[in-house]
Amino acid sequence: MKNYSFYFLLVFFLMISCKEEKQNVTKTEQKQAITILVQPFRDVTPQSLKTVTEGIKKVYPNVQVLEAIDFPKNTYYKERNRYRADSIIKFLSERTKEGFVTIGLTSKDISATRGRIKDFGIMGLGYRPGKACVASKFRLSKDNTDEQFYKIAIHELGHTQGLPHCPEKMCFMRDAEGKNPTNEETDFCKKCKTFLMNKNWKFSSI
Repeated sequence: MKNYSFYFLLVFFLMISCKEEKQNVTKTEQKQAITILVQPFRDVTPQSLKTVTEGIKKVYPNVQVLEAIDFPKNTYYKERNRYRADSIIKFLSERTKEGFVTIGLTSKDISATRGRIKDFGIMGLGYRPGKACVASKFRLSKDNTDEQFYKIAIHELGHTQGLPHCPEKMCFMRDAEGKNPTNEETDFCKKCKTFLMNKNWKFSSI
């Protein structure tokens, strides 16, 4: 009889322990949840903004769209008529509070230092991890620009969450390698999806 009482108490305490552990995990996951702020610059068209925002919301519903703003003067690189992506990210990061990630959207040409090249034209930039990133539609194809614009945006947001470049050619996280392979990209691969799901991203299939 004493043995049965001991086992009953043991099972009871284990059940309570598991329940408390599950509650703690849930609280941790809730703390990890962020809000994505979409920050358009004034050159972005309403249609482009709508396409990118709706695309992001399909996989991460917690999104807010901010009022369009001008570029800070210190981001402009007059010699090449471009805007420095690193300066844009710094500007956006300083405006981004804890628990938020900001993505800047522009149709202007943006650039960053790449290796020995001081000013290299790019489609987007996002630090891994980071509080802000930027995507540009300047170097995208004219046929399906806004669809490609969304893919660039979601790629840079992936970097802010901690995702590196992916070797899968169809994955949104593939390295562009100085080109525009977005038409070949169809979705996040299974590995990248699993990573983002742990960051509270939502996917209908995996």
